[in-house]
Amino acid sequence: MFGVCNLANIPLRLEPSDRSELVSQVLFGEHFAILEQNQKWSKIKLAYDDYEGWIDNKQYQKITEEQFQQLSKDSIVLNSDLIEYITSPNNLLLPIPLGASLSFLNYDAINVDNFSFEGLKTSGEKPKSNLINTAFMYMHAPYLWGGKTPFGIDCSGFTQMVYKLNGYKLFRDASQQANQGEALSFIEECEPGDLAFFDNEEGNITHVGIIMDDNYIIHASGKVRIDRLDHLGIYNAETNRHTHKLRVIKKII
Repeated sequence: MFGVCNLANIPLRLEPSDRSELVSQVLFGEHFAILEQNQKWSKIKLAYDDYEGWIDNKQYQKITEEQFQQLSKDSIVLNSDLIEYITSPNNLLLPIPLGASLSFLNYDAINVDNFSFEGLKTSGEKPKSNLINTAFMYMHAPYLWGGKTPFGIDCSGFTQMVYKLNGYKLFRDASQQANQGEALSFIEECEPGDLAFFDNEEGNITHVGIIMDDNYIIHASGKVRIDRLDHLGIYNAETNRHTHKLRVIKKII
């Protein structure tokens, strides 16, 4: 069984319960395989990054395996504005967030509601220099564990979505992203758009941000913000202290 998200964004939960932890979100147009199902919940695996979790059965549209495979082969087309609207013949307006997928709208057999979109789109790989401009679109977005939108986002959701909007694939969690790309030995070797990873007292990678020019970093901590980066980690000038301990810098592109 397979499905596609036909709502703005829906919660992806750790367990099949409305009270369960939010581990991520499924944005409009994202498609997935259904691994397990009961009366109210479906356990899914997202096609984009293989991330798994539980979603409410009332919050998606079923598609065939053939349709799933077609969407998986197609180029990814995304909404590139902070918020846009999908319209339908009965003048229904459905708001969708930055990074929502538009690919399935081209298929009449999947687009059963006859949704249409007239907003700004993006597709394909962009220059690495564009990553920072995209990151700025999320400035001041509140931190939300499991979030992937400008209305609530976590650190790895932020990096994943910035890269996705520029045509590059990152895994969902910071610990997974840390296994991608090439490690750099010194901060001086990095370029804007590279990723910096940070660990906790147990040595587990728990945070990630995007490196900018002149030893600055943009990351989601309380909100998407800009702080200083040095060989120790992230330095918050407002509190006059380091907030995250640097583990490794990775060049992904």
